[in-house]
Amino acid sequence: MEEVKKRQQRVTMIMDSKHIEYTVIDITEPGQEGEKDFMQTNAQHKGCTISDPNPRHALPPQLFNDTEYCGDYDDFDMANEVDNLEVFLKLAAPAAPEPEHKNGDETTAPPATGDDDTTTAAVEDVDENKENKTEDNNGTGAGDGAEAEGANEV
Repeated sequence: MEEVKKRQQRVTMIMDSKHIEYTVIDITEPGQEGEKDFMQTNAQHKGCTISDPNPRHALPPQLFNDTEYCGDYDDFDMANEVDNLEVFLKLAAPAAPEPEHKNGDETTAPPATGDDDTTTAAVEDVDENKENKTEDNNGTGAGDGAEAEGANEV
């Protein structure tokens, strides 16, 4: 399935170019049957291709953030086109910018409490545990593929 392989290469190229960490899981390798079953069970879109417009099982690449389904190749491609990839991949939102001090004026922030610090730490810990999965096909067998998981979980 040459089209599937090209789609997988495009996903990894885009993720690399945007410095988004991921891990590829090759579901064609021995011992990856559980990952293949997970992909086929949890993928909400089939990843239709021109050569296979009605696949029986979900075709790679399928993208997950940990166990949360993000979408198939077409969803990924659309999110990339509209510059919305971070939202599509369910990645952490960038931190709000600090207020600027103009002409020596100082702005006062409300006093920090222990609760605020705890919330921030909890959010950071959750973000560190997120991962992305992408299905990959190493050219072995039709319909087989691999998943990419965020490199945070190594």
